[in-house]
Amino acid sequence: MAKLRLRGKDLRKIRFPNGPAKSLALTIVAKHFRHLKKQEAIDLLVDLLADPTKYAEQEHLKQIVDALQKRKGSDKAEIALRPNVEPYKVYGIKNIEEGAHQQMETAMRLPVAVSGALMADAHHGYGLPIGGVLATENAVIPYGVGVDIGCRMCLSIFDLPAQKLVEERSYFRQLLEDNARFGYNSFDDPMDDPVLARKEFKEIPIVRSLKDRAYKQIGSSGSGNHFVEFGIVNIEDPENEWKLPTGEYLGLLSHSGSRGLGANIARHYTKVAMEQCLLPKEAKHLAWLSLDSEEGMEYWLAMNLAGDYASACHHHIHRRMSHSLGLPPLTMVENHHNFAWKELQADGRELIVHRKGATPAQKGVLGIIPGSMTAPGYIVRGKGDPESLSSASHGAGRRMSRTKARQNIHAKELKRFLQDQGVTLIGGGLDEAPMAYKDIREVMAAQSALVDVVGTFLPRIVRMDKA
Repeated sequence: MAKLRLRGKDLRKIRFPNGPAKSLALTIVAKHFRHLKKQEAIDLLVDLLADPTKYAEQEHLKQIVDALQKRKGSDKAEIALRPNVEPYKVYGIKNIEEGAHQQMETAMRLPVAVSGALMADAHHGYGLPIGGVLATENAVIPYGVGVDIGCRMCLSIFDLPAQKLVEERSYFRQLLEDNARFGYNSFDDPMDDPVLARKEFKEIPIVRSLKDRAYKQIGSSGSGNHFVEFGIVNIEDPENEWKLPTGEYLGLLSHSGSRGLGANIARHYTKVAMEQCLLPKEAKHLAWLSLDSEEGMEYWLAMNLAGDYASACHHHIHRRMSHSLGLPPLTMVENHHNFAWKELQADGRELIVHRKGATPAQKGVLGIIPGSMTAPGYIVRGKGDPESLSSASHGAGRRMSRTKARQNIHAKELKRFLQDQGVTLIGGGLDEAPMAYKDIREVMAAQSALVDVVGTFLPRIVRMDKA
């Protein structure tokens, strides 16, 4: 007798609901009904879906019925979206793809949504678009924060002439090779850090299970668009906060997040949120956790831990580099995105402001907005514009998806372009080519009401994960 081979796609064809009931159905049919022919097993499940009560007392099948009843009870409580989209401000509208607008409109129909904005670098993502800012009342959305919790920029400025990057390029390249790790690679001797002694590593189960991994990965960077690079800092504002003379300096800029710690926290609590907060299909990734709930408070603590861990990773990178240079930085600037903040609004309300790929830009707050590996990044000072929820873009934003970039950009073209721009690239791939990104100058022009420019950073030697 042929072995019964029932697969997930067979259940999809009969519209069997996703979730625990589906997994149970596959397991139970394979184990206890393997004597049936495939179509007989499918017919059985079709009948069970049509009238679960018929099978509520039958051995084995009652487990599927119980799971379905739970699902049905949840379906009845599906949360409806508002019929109308709450208004939100858009910056640089001509360069934003339709998918990002659609995602933002869905977010602005959530019952917990209060206000929002779409930054000039926005593009399609999961749940909230990249470049989306969303304020909610007493609710946090794990996918509104993003998978790479606390992803950030960090810039150190050194009192060294920028000309050294040209004269001693091989030396600075070697510094990046020695003091930066990417992807699955990590240091054999990771530095300890106070963040690893935080109580959340003991008190929150999912976080506790990630401590060993967090220790191994501290001081390293992720893959994709994450980088560590040397470049030329040009301080333009004579009234800068550090009282540095205007002119050129050596700069070290890093971009990365909370590594496996943040990614696993995000996945865990996104699943919890989606189980508790059932939304229509188009909004399912915007499921939220109430901050009055145990799960919501757990996520909030874990998210903040991941943000602090991401900061520690950057500080380790910059500390190693500073030690190798034999020179302390004159100053350091850092800011993060992919995070949620409790912020007091002008009307006195405290809202949860999600910035998924958006830079905090409260009045007087400093930040860095990078371009691409051949375009300038900007050191900025926020203006605290209320329409943007005191936010700005977190970069230039993609104009090509990673797949499209790999299909349309050739290695020789990238190599020639980098040479023409005087940029050395270590690692990296076609999906991160400068041509895959929007024009950062256009993005900055679209958000002149949000930030003032203090200075610029021009990359010269860039290290990324291997392609």
